[in-house]
Amino acid sequence: MPKKIAIIGAGPGGLTAGMILAGHGYEVEIFEKEGCVGGRNAPLRLDGYTFDTGPTFLMMKFVPEEVFELAGRDVSAYLETVRLDPMYRLVFADVEISPSSDPQKMEQELARAFPGSEAGYRKFLQKEQVRFDAMYPCLKVDYSSIRSLVSSHLLKALPHLSLGKSIFQSLGDYFTPEKLKLSFTFQSKYLGMSAWECPAAFSIIPFVEHAFGIYHVTGGLNVISQAMNRVFAEHGGKLRLNSPVERMLIEDRTARGVALAGGEEVRADEVIINADFAHAMAHLTGTAVPKYCREKLDAMAYSCSTFMLYLGIDHCYDIPHHNVFFAENYRENIENIFHNGRLSDDMSFYVQNASITDPTLAPPGHSTIYVLVPVPNLSFPVSWAAEKERYAEKVLTALETRAGLAGLRSRIRVKRVTAPDDWQNSYHVYKGATFNLAHTLGQMLYFRPHNEFEGLRNCYLVGGGTHPGSGLPTIYESGRISAQMIVAKHGAGKK
Repeated sequence: MPKKIAIIGAGPGGLTAGMILAGHGYEVEIFEKEGCVGGRNAPLRLDGYTFDTGPTFLMMKFVPEEVFELAGRDVSAYLETVRLDPMYRLVFADVEISPSSDPQKMEQELARAFPGSEAGYRKFLQKEQVRFDAMYPCLKVDYSSIRSLVSSHLLKALPHLSLGKSIFQSLGDYFTPEKLKLSFTFQSKYLGMSAWECPAAFSIIPFVEHAFGIYHVTGGLNVISQAMNRVFAEHGGKLRLNSPVERMLIEDRTARGVALAGGEEVRADEVIINADFAHAMAHLTGTAVPKYCREKLDAMAYSCSTFMLYLGIDHCYDIPHHNVFFAENYRENIENIFHNGRLSDDMSFYVQNASITDPTLAPPGHSTIYVLVPVPNLSFPVSWAAEKERYAEKVLTALETRAGLAGLRSRIRVKRVTAPDDWQNSYHVYKGATFNLAHTLGQMLYFRPHNEFEGLRNCYLVGGGTHPGSGLPTIYESGRISAQMIVAKHGAGKK
């Protein structure tokens, strides 16, 4: 008989692990509380408009290609992708730049916006290629043993970690203008961190954008999760939607299965947790994992949260697919988000105008506008019940006056607002920290919750709360790592 695997949550990590394990012959059952797959990568459909709930940038396209191959499938049979060039538009009060992953075009853009910076860009590509080559293997292996700290991969990478430096300081090795450094460090927000605090090792993130490009998936990035679910089903995997897990079945510090809301108990040989890590520890494991009791969870470092607007409009604006608008006093805005717990009047925000690339997302002549504003997480006492509508109006004003979306309010046909308390209450995201645990040096590699979970036997973690971290490519890697650890433990299952 094949081993039985129960997976809590049909997010990208759970689906990755599920399709790989089902492809290896395991009996896999995924329990998802919502009525569709994807979690924060699920589609949001509102009256004929389709939005991605969360991630909108596809970097490192080779990672989903690799995990589909591990499941015995060619990703190109399931997804249609479009490489974006320029990758995005970055807008400051007095200058804007549209970076390209084509080095020649990028040098031309630098010569226009920040003349004299071309040599620094060439140095950036050369030096960060070395860092990436050293570090990327570290993202593909587990750190479930203390011995991993002296692994050959990590020892080779150690000289390239730039310990003690921030990503902002790291980019100072290549560029002098502050706004140009910000143009290569705003990506720290993908990790929910300040560029002045995010470890320099994450300079590989802007590098992978420039080296490998940014892609859009026709239909939205949510289609990746739907494709994974198709592969999972083709291999005989069983998906149970609208089936929230109430608690894990734990005996003698060993995961034995799951108990569903309503009382049904499902036994399993191994359990994979794809729920938000801190939420799972606080609500699904009871007192079985004292290392992650509520008091210790609250002491951990978390990412910022996000304030979201999803707007379906009866117009098509001529702005690029991805747009980032920087606050005039960006450093103060960052301090308010991460340390002061205040909502900035002078805000930074991101706008996706995906319909300019993908007409399938809205009715003819209409478009989808996705807006993300980084804001404090729920560690800070912002009253979102009082602030939500006021702040939404402030964001709409910024869109009309700063983002080139004149007359936007009159064109809105559907609107959804998601605030930090919605992330916590509707999506079970602890503290509304959209990007999960922060990626501090004390919460990376071995010091992040382990893929083979150290708190329970027969239990594995996938998603942004475990190694390698948040962001779609690394979440796919977490699913691959955990799946391959189970295969290594039990051998291939039987069909």
